[in-house]
Amino acid sequence: MKKYVALWGALFFCVVFVSLYLMMETVSTSQRRFPDIDTNSLDAFEQKINEIQKDVIKNHDTIKKIKEAVRKLSSGDKESLEKLKELLNIEEKDTKWKPVTKEKLVRVELDKDRKQLVAMKIKDVEVSKEMCSWSDAPMARSDVQMMDLFDMLPFDNPDGGAWKQGWNVTYDHNEWKNKQLKVFVVAHSHNDPGWVKTFMDYYKQQTRNIFNSMLIKLKEDSRRKFIYAEMSFFHLWWNELSADKRQEVKKLIESGQLEIVTGGWVMNDEANTHYFAMLDQMIEGHQWLNGTLGVKPTAGWAIDPFGHSPTMAYLLRRMGLNNMLIQRVHYSVKKHLAKEKQLEFMWRQQWDSEATTDILCHMMPFYSYDIPHTCGPDPKICCQFDFRRLPGSRYNCPWTVPPVRISPENVAERAFMLLDQYRKKAQLYRSNVLFAPLGDDFRYDTMEEWDVQFNNYQQLFDYMNSHPELGVHAQFGTLSDYFTAIYKEYNVKAGQKPGQYPVLTGDFFTYSDRDDHYWSGYYTSRPFYKSLDRVLEYHLRAAEMIFSVAVVTTRQEKLENFPMKNLFEVLINARRNLGLFQHHDGITGTAKDFVVADYGNRLFESLNDLKQVIKESATFLSMMKRGHYTFSKENPVFNVDETRPSQDSLPEKTVLSVTDSSRPVMFYNSLGHRRQHVVRIYTNTAHVEVRDPENNLVPSQVDPFWKNHVTISDTIFKISFIVEVPALGFSIYTIKKDPSSNARNIPASVTIFNAAESQAYTSSIFSIKKMQPRNFALENAQLKAEFSELTGLLQTVTTKFDDVKHDAQIGFFSYGSKMSKERSGAYLFLPDGEAKPIPISAPLIRIIQGPVLSEVHVMVDMVEHVTRLYNSSGSEGSSVEVYNIVDIKSKSNLEVAIRISTNVRNPDGVFYTDLNGFQIQKRKTYSKLPLQANFYPMPTMAFLEDDHYRFSVLTAQSLGIASQKQGTIEVMMDRTLSQDDGRGLGQGVQDNKRTPNKFRFLFEKRKTPIPEKSRHTAFPSLLGHLSSLHLIHPLFVMPYHTQEVFPLYHTFSALRTDLPCDIHFLNLRTMQNKDDDITIRTVPKDTSALILHRLGVDCNFFSRGLTCQTADGKVALSSIFKEIEVMSATAMSLSLLYEEEVIETTADLNLQPMEIVTYKVQLL
Repeated sequence: MKKYVALWGALFFCVVFVSLYLMMETVSTSQRRFPDIDTNSLDAFEQKINEIQKDVIKNHDTIKKIKEAVRKLSSGDKESLEKLKELLNIEEKDTKWKPVTKEKLVRVELDKDRKQLVAMKIKDVEVSKEMCSWSDAPMARSDVQMMDLFDMLPFDNPDGGAWKQGWNVTYDHNEWKNKQLKVFVVAHSHNDPGWVKTFMDYYKQQTRNIFNSMLIKLKEDSRRKFIYAEMSFFHLWWNELSADKRQEVKKLIESGQLEIVTGGWVMNDEANTHYFAMLDQMIEGHQWLNGTLGVKPTAGWAIDPFGHSPTMAYLLRRMGLNNMLIQRVHYSVKKHLAKEKQLEFMWRQQWDSEATTDILCHMMPFYSYDIPHTCGPDPKICCQFDFRRLPGSRYNCPWTVPPVRISPENVAERAFMLLDQYRKKAQLYRSNVLFAPLGDDFRYDTMEEWDVQFNNYQQLFDYMNSHPELGVHAQFGTLSDYFTAIYKEYNVKAGQKPGQYPVLTGDFFTYSDRDDHYWSGYYTSRPFYKSLDRVLEYHLRAAEMIFSVAVVTTRQEKLENFPMKNLFEVLINARRNLGLFQHHDGITGTAKDFVVADYGNRLFESLNDLKQVIKESATFLSMMKRGHYTFSKENPVFNVDETRPSQDSLPEKTVLSVTDSSRPVMFYNSLGHRRQHVVRIYTNTAHVEVRDPENNLVPSQVDPFWKNHVTISDTIFKISFIVEVPALGFSIYTIKKDPSSNARNIPASVTIFNAAESQAYTSSIFSIKKMQPRNFALENAQLKAEFSELTGLLQTVTTKFDDVKHDAQIGFFSYGSKMSKERSGAYLFLPDGEAKPIPISAPLIRIIQGPVLSEVHVMVDMVEHVTRLYNSSGSEGSSVEVYNIVDIKSKSNLEVAIRISTNVRNPDGVFYTDLNGFQIQKRKTYSKLPLQANFYPMPTMAFLEDDHYRFSVLTAQSLGIASQKQGTIEVMMDRTLSQDDGRGLGQGVQDNKRTPNKFRFLFEKRKTPIPEKSRHTAFPSLLGHLSSLHLIHPLFVMPYHTQEVFPLYHTFSALRTDLPCDIHFLNLRTMQNKDDDITIRTVPKDTSALILHRLGVDCNFFSRGLTCQTADGKVALSSIFKEIEVMSATAMSLSLLYEEEVIETTADLNLQPMEIVTYKVQLL
């Protein structure tokens, strides 16, 4: 007993000592002495006092718990010893994985000439040995590797007869003498949430009718079955149903007559989408589905995306689905896999050496998912079994042989005809189970179609099933019925590999449906909206994170003044609008003009709503006295610094009215690590003083605001400076007018080439020189960029780390449209030959140089081009930024690209592009394929590499990319097409806007040569990952707006410490109550989805300019948040359908490279 008392005494002493230390640390202030005490200082003192109070309370609670445990221990309570160990363990765990964050970033100062920021010490971050071992290890093994298959295939296109892209399929009539072919005919209706009609028009005019008919017709015969996918439509219908009809729907699902497949908000595109948005729309669909109907989908259904990504397979598998189906794959690939009976396979991730990501995938073998191309290889025969095309209907068969109604007189003959197609199709697969879809776009929207399809097919089934000599059993079924039958045949559990089914790795881009018609145009179509999509995406994630923190804080402090219901309602709507746009005719840019505008208005509405969620949540958290917060939509405390007048306009920066009084400006960082970044705000004066949260004077730079190409504004100025912002938090800087000459606020110098002789440039602020063109350079602490005197475009980049000069020649190019029967359109890219250089002759060139950033503006035909260098020790200082505004509204049948030519010697035409921002896919430029076949999607990055260097292009928006020649990367930026390309849209693409695109160019030196050149995947460096995250998740800038003065926290972070560099805080998503209960649907649940992604990293590169460390994938949930306690945590499937295990919050989680994990957490 004495030793326990001694232990208690020691613990008491330690806690008291730590408490005193923390209090002393909290009250310590800067060495700087202030001549007087202003309001900001008083606010800061109050903030310190509040922090001391919290530390005292926290440590008082800890001492109290220790005392209680020791008291119980002394009375013989053995469980108290475990409790005491747990208390000690919590303190130990708090420091187990976290990197040191007390150290400030290096302060930024001007040199003695006030022309340049002092070169900062840039530390290299070491990647963990565990990650290096993993990334250098052999990758996944497979029977079919798609890149190897592309190497092998001749991509010829001989006429196959009835199956034009295949061959004359035959079979042995004795094959089914001793076994039965099991046929599942699966009725479905593919409903596009926007294409040639808007989302709501489709619902009102067609989809509602499909659902209403379904509810009646399925009940008429229990043998009838139906599958449906898109929850965006289904939830609209559900909300209109009475309680009785809702029960009828549930009964149909419970009986297996109605199956929900995939269950996402939409059937998302898989080329242009980012994995955050893909996952988010799946979560929205699954949470709505499970919350209202208690349904958990088991199979994925993707019949219309234009190519398929393994990222989708990964997400589905980690959501708990075992099976999936795909359709749109290159016809040559389909033919080869069909011949090898490999159309069904276990799809495995290329980096998965443990085979944990395998999902059973069925690939449809023929041209389309419509009825003529799904019963068998002969569309002329199959079309005769689409009974909606009976004579007298507005539909017909293009092969001129119409269907006939089934009758006792013809049933035998028609059954044999159909069975012949079934048997031929069965030759393409390994199992004795056959899948036969029965549907098309917006089918079953009339009672008549339900009757003619189901009644005629049932007669055929009855005949087949009553004649055992035919060796067939046919029935209506669902997708899960089909996969269940396969597992049963091979006697394996769901999700396990059936028999000798092959394992496949790789992706299915670029898709071609016939001839040289490659669907690579949609990678770039409507790029304005692809950019707007990414803007909304980072707003949604940022809003989710800070709203969740604000909600927990509200509940902690028992306040009712934070408008969580109002904000949560618009947050839910934003989730759904972003989800809707992930549809494969939304983000792809392949809808009619007015439909695109409808999508745009939805994105625009949600963008404004999310800005409100962010600024109100941040305002609430910034207040020292949160009980004094009031919500005012018209007069917010902090406001956003940019607005958009309409859905099709570029953002406009708010001009701050700076006065003699300090005006706070908040900078919000949504990422899980602190950031040091250059920010730029617009003011009404050039004479300003910027101070950081500790009241230190911050060096700043003044740049001119150009009213047009040649005129400088004398009322608007750009102020740039470097800010440091904590992880998932904000910093508040202040800015005020400084009538004296502030030595730390430096006007940029301006040099102009090729100005008109008569044009005079005058300014009382800036030094402006008109000069004859000459070669020139921009520099920062890490890079030197050299430019052409003739064009003003980038030529070379020198990396100062190793003093090596790299070619980086920028050029602009254009493609025309091939003059043929079928031409480029929204989907197809059919160029008239190789790209032609866009001539540049004596363009207007503006060179703006200063201590914080330097940039070059070049005005060329169709493009306003800016190249920029930041003088920052953060990630942005390691790369060259390129910003273009492309305007081709006045052009016709033209596609514009930017090409960067380097001296990287990438072998064999190999380059790399990302898939959905999640993983990297090796590519190769094939001379055997047409030019358009060698374009691929680039949602976030692409790179070239040799044994010495890697050159990466990071992008803020999804676009199409190619590498036509060694050392080059070419990015398509916009396209305008005058004609339809024959894929159903019925129009060209001519609604072009002034479109922004932003890139970063990154040169990295390899530590070692490329390992294992036969690998088909690769990984970004740590610097590449973080640079990409910083590009697509910019800091939010929110100036103080109200005249009222509130005491504010000058810095705030929801995290106790930075997350490791290789762990991305993907989302903190407040969970929703039942969506169909209006009394609680906008009341946030007390649980959140905490989603983390451990990035896969290539260790063979230096990682400079980062503020975080790595930690072998270890993180403890209890150690993530600063003032928020994780009360409970459960590991879930990705979309939170399935509980996997209860997590001990104090234990280290070991996140594996590349894995995304979801935890349902209760926070308080």
